[in-house]
Amino acid sequence: MDINFNKNEDHNKLLLSDLKQRLAKVKLGGGEKRIAKLHSEGKMTARERIDYLLDKGSKNIEIGAFVGDGMYKEHGGCPSGGVVVKIGYINGKQCVVVANDATVKAGAWFPITAKKNLRAQEIAMENRLPIIYLVDSAGVYLPMQDEIFPDKEHFGRIFRNNAIMSSMGITQIAAVMGSCVAGGAYLPIMSDEALIVDKTGSIFLAGSYLVKAAIGETIDNETLGGATTHCEISGVTDYKAKDDKDALDRIRSIVGKIGDYEKAGFNRIKAEKPALDENEIFGILPKSRAEQYDMMEIIKRLVDNSEVDEYKAGYGQSIITAYARIDGWAVGIVANQRKIVKTTGAKTKPSEMQFGGVIYSDSADKATRFIANCNQKKIPLVFVHDVTGFMVGSKSEHGGIIKDGAKMVNAVANSVVPKFTVVVGNSYGAGNYAMCGKAYDPRLIFAWPSAELAVMGGAQAAKVLLQIEESAMKARGEEITPEKEEELFNKIKSRYDEQVSPYYAASRLWTDAIIDPLDTRKWISMGIEAANHAPIEKPFNLGVIQV
Repeated sequence: MDINFNKNEDHNKLLLSDLKQRLAKVKLGGGEKRIAKLHSEGKMTARERIDYLLDKGSKNIEIGAFVGDGMYKEHGGCPSGGVVVKIGYINGKQCVVVANDATVKAGAWFPITAKKNLRAQEIAMENRLPIIYLVDSAGVYLPMQDEIFPDKEHFGRIFRNNAIMSSMGITQIAAVMGSCVAGGAYLPIMSDEALIVDKTGSIFLAGSYLVKAAIGETIDNETLGGATTHCEISGVTDYKAKDDKDALDRIRSIVGKIGDYEKAGFNRIKAEKPALDENEIFGILPKSRAEQYDMMEIIKRLVDNSEVDEYKAGYGQSIITAYARIDGWAVGIVANQRKIVKTTGAKTKPSEMQFGGVIYSDSADKATRFIANCNQKKIPLVFVHDVTGFMVGSKSEHGGIIKDGAKMVNAVANSVVPKFTVVVGNSYGAGNYAMCGKAYDPRLIFAWPSAELAVMGGAQAAKVLLQIEESAMKARGEEITPEKEEELFNKIKSRYDEQVSPYYAASRLWTDAIIDPLDTRKWISMGIEAANHAPIEKPFNLGVIQV
């Protein structure tokens, strides 16, 4: 291995180490003192509940671990958005599990909490997966009620989705393991079956203090809405559990009896590990986001037997299109090639050079055809991002780059096969859209620690913003020295670099997770397994496109 390989490896493993440290901190939720308080009340934490519920030793993936990261500092923060979401297996059945974290503001809902809960429901609906709610929440976080209560994608959408999922035949099970108040009380009752834990679980539209204030009635919370009340008097809940573990055991028993599902029929054979060493990914991926490298070398370390069938290998080489298998599943891969290549396409001169990571007209044309082929063959699509955008300049504009790019966007938007997006490097501008960014409904979208998501890179953006700032300063008659210019540039770049960070994107749920690159195969495999629960119900149709 050369010196650059070793430098890249050191850099990327440091990024991975930072990821693991951040995850360890996030998993503490509201902190060790609040965890201890929860235990003293005879309750398990959200993560302990999920770990107990899922099959021991089975695979699982966490959605939105970094949601809320760095947000709401004036309110004390909101680690993981105050809710833990995992896709895993219960008695061998793949399920979505959603658990309120009572160590974070008593499980109260911040605006980002609602967004994360809606994402969990979206995954369940798209993939027809059973969804389990482990409820322990004080309800809406009142100081921010105006940002969570009335709009379409706010708190009320949760209950709308409960109703829609019920009509779709998607199993929903709720266990009330702590507070379940006000509007939140509808969630367990709109589920198929509801459990409540004796003495710690409670459900009511208004607690004892509010009841006293509203109608003058004096009553304690247990009598008002405890387990005995709802299992023996109101009939609101179906099962009374003696403690958390008893409730979780009952859920496992219920899920274990759910019948089989109609499969979409995606092709799968016996899985094989990559023939090439997956760990070499850390040395191949450059330290600098501007450096060139061969994306095919990354792909070969992600796919079974390191075998790919490349489609149109000699045409439109700034995008790789290839058939392969990941954990036995047949996939179509659309990836940005990051090395400079020579091309002889109809819209280019012989031996013309194309920059890596840029989408050209011929590349967009090739990708459009390949995406259509995968839809025709019912093959799930995997998009691998390291893209700076579409090629610009008079030659590209005159050659119809906008039209060719629109064709690719059209194909991505209208795809009916499940799509999965992996951001390994840059994901800038319209390149993000064409490569199936969040706006184009990937079943899962996740990033490596090396990822950057933005309209453009930090240095380019800082130069543009600096020009605007300098123009404003000149208009005010202020002198701009070289030192002042450098200071302004560094200040702007620092601010922008923070926003292109994968953690900034993950905190706002623009991606579902930041993962260890060596977990990529697991995420895609579990994602396709989930998608296999939902048969394709409409034909692929590109609609109107300009040729």
